[in-house]
Amino acid sequence: MATYLCPQDGTRAETTSLTWYCPVCRGPWDLDFEAAGRLSLNSLAGRVNSLWRYEEALPLSLPATSLGEGRTPLVPLTRTVSAKLDFLMPTLSFKDRGAVMLAELARRLSPERVVADSSGNAGTAVAAYCARAGMPCTVYVPERTSPKKTEQIRAHGARLEIVPGDREATALAARAAADSPGTFYASHVFNPYFLHGTKTYVYEMWEDLGGRLPDAIAVPVGNGTLLLGAALATAELHAQGLIDERPALIAVQAEAVSPLAAAFHAGTDGLLDDSGRAAAPTLAEGIAIPRPPRARQILAAVRESGGTFLTVTEGQIRKAQLDLAARGFYVETTGVACWAAVGDWTDRSVVVPLCGAGLKTGLAP
Repeated sequence: MATYLCPQDGTRAETTSLTWYCPVCRGPWDLDFEAAGRLSLNSLAGRVNSLWRYEEALPLSLPATSLGEGRTPLVPLTRTVSAKLDFLMPTLSFKDRGAVMLAELARRLSPERVVADSSGNAGTAVAAYCARAGMPCTVYVPERTSPKKTEQIRAHGARLEIVPGDREATALAARAAADSPGTFYASHVFNPYFLHGTKTYVYEMWEDLGGRLPDAIAVPVGNGTLLLGAALATAELHAQGLIDERPALIAVQAEAVSPLAAAFHAGTDGLLDDSGRAAAPTLAEGIAIPRPPRARQILAAVRESGGTFLTVTEGQIRKAQLDLAARGFYVETTGVACWAAVGDWTDRSVVVPLCGAGLKTGLAP
């Protein structure tokens, strides 16, 4: 049986509760979870063609909320750089991997309401999977969120709350609502079930590469949910002897909003003291997070992997989006950040996620 575990002070809680944070430090939960069994490439033959094929590694099974998420293509872009096309997920972003876990958990707990906050993609995914499960859902987004993303959230039947201010103000508004009795907070930051969904990104890569991983895995990092999921997967695969070495995790941030990169290169374990600093405008709205709650975990995961942080300018983001479009891939501005950062690498193999469809934001101005 999985239990919530606070990585800071060791506090535990049952996953059957609606407690969304550690009551001692108010930080996000991890999940104390033991895999049901050992995976092998041979055991995957004939299984369902979705992320649920890795059931031994997942904290939930037999979902009623699935939309067929997962199993996105891995396509070479250059001799050393490949792209995983997660913009082909049901709601057109990688956030479906974690959202299906949150919605499935909520469905089993039967709360009165579900609340989520997002810069757009996570909220869209939660709205879609709550619609699939027949649960009422309210999504909080910042006032600058792309109109196409808010349109998609409304289309799924969710109630939309547009919050004045930045992503952090939106999170605070949602957390206040989450404290109401009978509320399940479908937080892709605080709830670790989301991370166990995003780790399937790496399991699929491992399967498609015939039981191996590239030298490096690049991911865009705001709240770090894809990076931390990747760290979980590489640790699990290594512990089971399914890979010999863990790949380096290359974390990419927009130069305009790069608190984790600054902390990493300053050699600190947590964020630098700039608590009064607001997020600057950036085309990479999905990773414009000035104070990510899992900052210490993200920094530790990158260092442990032997990876690093890279930043990209607004000009590089514009250029990368057009370059990918010229190659046949129309990707949103956040989703091109990794290609902008490592697309010219030739000395080692690396996989980048194309993690959101271009229709969500349009071309960068």
